[in-house]
Amino acid sequence: MLPFNSKGWAWARDALLHVLLPNTCYSCRRDLPFRHRSPLCDACSSLVRPVGPLYCLRCGKPLPDGGAHCYHCRGSKAREYRCKIIRSAVVFGPQVRALIHAFKYADRPYLADYLAEWMRGAWEKYPDLAGAQLLLPVPLHPKKLKKRGYNQSELLACALARRKQLPVDTRSLIRRRDTPSQTKFGREARLKNMDGAFECIAPAAVKGKVILLIDDVATTGATLEGCARALRQAGAKKVMAYTLAREV
Repeated sequence: MLPFNSKGWAWARDALLHVLLPNTCYSCRRDLPFRHRSPLCDACSSLVRPVGPLYCLRCGKPLPDGGAHCYHCRGSKAREYRCKIIRSAVVFGPQVRALIHAFKYADRPYLADYLAEWMRGAWEKYPDLAGAQLLLPVPLHPKKLKKRGYNQSELLACALARRKQLPVDTRSLIRRRDTPSQTKFGREARLKNMDGAFECIAPAAVKGKVILLIDDVATTGATLEGCARALRQAGAKKVMAYTLAREV
């Protein structure tokens, strides 16, 4: 038998590891090479869509037919919001949904670094974000945090803060009420569900600052608005939000 060279041993090692620890695409479950760096296969990665150039200038919702604002942010409606702008890196499609579901509910905290790269990559196309002085993740209620083991928004905020060399505050904003899941509510009910859900317990840390909230997904923006109201009441100069994904 001919002796293995270094490449042969490396191939055998990778083949064994692939059997013991199979590597599959998080979306389509297609088999991936052991050293494949992305949690998505190439085909699924190509289907991830960045938020395009046509979006609501207030809430960031994609507007395929153009226009400056969506229905909920037109005219005087915009003045009612405490979260002045929401921006997102990618559209919440099936592939992104699969990754976020694994990240949040399947104990995959290490995905934060991969997903934060999407946020870093899209940052430069949003000049509005340049004025952010402090990143602040949307907090979880202690009961939910204990069950999940980590706050996915905090992991994203910390990973993005390292890339953008910005400070991050994970303590000043807390969630007082363990609110029911937003998925069962319409827009108005979601906004009402967030009334008084958040509290800023360290006003001095946010007073006079431009805060950038970080979260995984923006849907109606109700959760971000609830956070922004608490921060503005505590003296924040301006509150914006940046999320990984945006529902359409």
